[in-house]
Amino acid sequence: METIGVSSGAQTGDFFAVLRSRNLLFPEGKQAVAGAGSLPVPESTTVLGFHYRDGVIVAGDRRATMGHTVIYDRADKVIEIDRFTVMAIAGAPATAYEIARVLQHSFEYYRRSQLQSLSLDAKVRMVGKLLKENLALTLQGVGVVVPVLALVDPLGKGSPKIFFYDALGAQFEAVDFAVSGSGSPAARSVLQYLNRWSGSPPAQRTEEEAIALALQLLDVAAESDTATGGIDRRTRIYPQVTVVGKTGVRSISEAQVSRLLPTAA
Repeated sequence: METIGVSSGAQTGDFFAVLRSRNLLFPEGKQAVAGAGSLPVPESTTVLGFHYRDGVIVAGDRRATMGHTVIYDRADKVIEIDRFTVMAIAGAPATAYEIARVLQHSFEYYRRSQLQSLSLDAKVRMVGKLLKENLALTLQGVGVVVPVLALVDPLGKGSPKIFFYDALGAQFEAVDFAVSGSGSPAARSVLQYLNRWSGSPPAQRTEEEAIALALQLLDVAAESDTATGGIDRRTRIYPQVTVVGKTGVRSISEAQVSRLLPTAA
C-alpha cells in the first residue's frame, strides 16, 4: 500500500505549496494553449466598492455576455471568500470563479491548519499571486480578471479596506472607491463627482443611502454599457449588494434591495 507523506506545505500551512506539489496551480505561459485567443469566452461586468459611514459597500450587476450576446442574466459577481472577505469579479467568469474557489479553500485550509485566520495583508497578496499565475490566459485575452477586493482584519483592527488590481496582479488600496468592468467609466465619473463636488460624499452616508447609491451607479453603468445588466423588476433580477463592516461580511437580501429601488431608479 502506498504511503502518502506529509508535504512541507501542509506542515507550514502554505496551501499554494500543496497545490503546486500536485500540479493544481494555473499553467505557466509556456504551457498555454496555442491559438486560444480566438476562443469566445463569457465576460461579466460591472462591479464596484466604496466606503460609507460604517464600512464598505460592494455591488455588482448580474449579466454575463459573450461578445454582443447576453448568455446569462443571473451571474454571481460578488463572492464571499470568507466571513471577513468579499471579492467582486469583472472579466471571464470561469477564471474568476476558479480564483475564488482557490481563495476560499486556501483561507479555510490555513485557518484549520494554523488555528488562526490569515492576515489581511496576506489575503491581499494572495489575490495578486493568483492573478499573476493567470498571466498566460490574460495575455491570450481569454481569461482576463480584474477584481475588487473588500475585507476587514479578522482581529477587528482598523476599518474595512478596498483593494483593486490590474490584470497582471498589481494591487492598489482604494482611498474612496474602486470600480471595475466595461461599465466602470460611467460609474467612476459619478463617484468622482460625488466625492469632490456634491457636498455629500458616499463616506458620509448611512447604510441604506449607500445601498441606494450603489443601485443608482449600476443603473447608470447599464445605461451606457450594453454588457452591464440593469434592474428587471418583472423577472426579479436585482444587483448583488454586500456590506463589509467591522464584524465581517453581510449580504443584503433581495427584499431589502427591492425596497430601496424606488429611491434608486
